[in-house]
Amino acid sequence: MARLVRGYVGVVVGVVVLIAMGCGEGGIRRCEAAEGVLHHVVGGDQGWDAASDMAAWSLDKLFRVGDNLWFTYPAARGSIMELGSSKEFESCDLSNPIRMYSSGLDRVSLDAAGARYFSSGKLEDCRNGLKLHVQVVPQVEAGEQDKQLVGAQELALGPQPSGSSYITASTLILIGLILICAMGF
Repeated sequence: MARLVRGYVGVVVGVVVLIAMGCGEGGIRRCEAAEGVLHHVVGGDQGWDAASDMAAWSLDKLFRVGDNLWFTYPAARGSIMELGSSKEFESCDLSNPIRMYSSGLDRVSLDAAGARYFSSGKLEDCRNGLKLHVQVVPQVEAGEQDKQLVGAQELALGPQPSGSSYITASTLILIGLILICAMGF
């Protein structure tokens, strides 16, 4: 059990450090790479987990062509399937996936506009709601993109207390290194 927990913590720390390194000083809550590309850690802090409410997590997100989804989960406990239709998604028909992911740290590039459907590779988890529908919208002109991106980020972040309330990339890297050292990796 301890080995599984260490593996899970290692995966989560790894993805946080990778994303933080790509985010510069903006912090993980404001992670935006070149040209408005965003990195979305699916499920937020809990990652891809049966206890997460994927529909609620994705509700306030804007997914654009070029963005990336990051799925984090213990690889020993499951996999992720990309399904080809809303019918397969709704019925949890896992018999004909178009892609499968099983590394525990999977990046999915959103390379075209349209609907994308993801499900747990375990039928029971899918039926219990561990699935994600993402509607990918096209990129827009630079000026319009900036307005929409700022509006979407403000909506997603909600009210903020005065002062800086997000964690910087250097802080995340430091936390990751401390956790790695403390766990004896």
